[in-house]
Amino acid sequence: MNRPEYIQERDGALWLTEVESGHLKLNWRLKNVLHVERSPFQEIVIVDTETFGRALVLDGVVQTTEGDEFIYNEMISHVPLALHPNPKQVLVIGGGDGGAVRECLKYPSVERVDLVEIDEQVTSACRTYLPELAGQLDDPRVRTRFEDGVQYIKGVENQYDVIIVDSSDPIGPATVLFEEPFYRSVKAALRPGGIMVCQSESPLFYLPVLQNTRRVLNELFPVTRTYWAPVPTYPGALWTFTLGCLFDPFEDSGWTRRIREESTRHVTAELAEGSFALPAFVRRALGVVE
Repeated sequence: MNRPEYIQERDGALWLTEVESGHLKLNWRLKNVLHVERSPFQEIVIVDTETFGRALVLDGVVQTTEGDEFIYNEMISHVPLALHPNPKQVLVIGGGDGGAVRECLKYPSVERVDLVEIDEQVTSACRTYLPELAGQLDDPRVRTRFEDGVQYIKGVENQYDVIIVDSSDPIGPATVLFEEPFYRSVKAALRPGGIMVCQSESPLFYLPVLQNTRRVLNELFPVTRTYWAPVPTYPGALWTFTLGCLFDPFEDSGWTRRIREESTRHVTAELAEGSFALPAFVRRALGVVE
């Protein structure tokens, strides 16, 4: 197995160096490199880290780890699903590791989850090496389509109650998942009273992405809100998610009671409600009072 150039042996240990910018690099000490392949879209690597267990790495960037994936996947899934009074049809765009799908299936009202992932080889690798994430993809309620999510959503109208955009960073094949035409198509694919959510990056390292996401969703949806979670393996550990809603779900003050707390490791009713209390610098950057 040929190791990528960003994985090197130093001082008798194996290290993965993740380059975030010209000013920041993250070093991960590894136990082993389990899998390396190149798909038509990106380089796919599975490593076993010393601290966070196995991790999925795409083009040199850590996407998810066994150690803390539950925080991200629960936050991007449980919040919109609990806010919707009766989610039945759910779409996950991206998220080929299967973590968001796993969380969606915890809601009894959900009849179907469509997973649209551009890179079939990502899902295949996760099935083999990260079964805790991808293990629910064989559930009969799940339909998996390996195609471009942007093209798929263009052909869909009035079909989903909740849409989760579980994209990687806005580079490579994920770039178009952060642009206005895509979000407009997402809105059209929602049923009346529908909710969409997207991961909107770190306000410390990718503030312009968060600002642009919120601006575009403000123009498209009557109600938008941003919330956050601490995800240790992501740069800065402060990560945001932004909702676009076709109604005001916050008028129901009891929405947090629908959180499936018995099945979560991170999200609780209190935590979900508190996640909308944004740090002051984020509120100012977004120009909102929440």
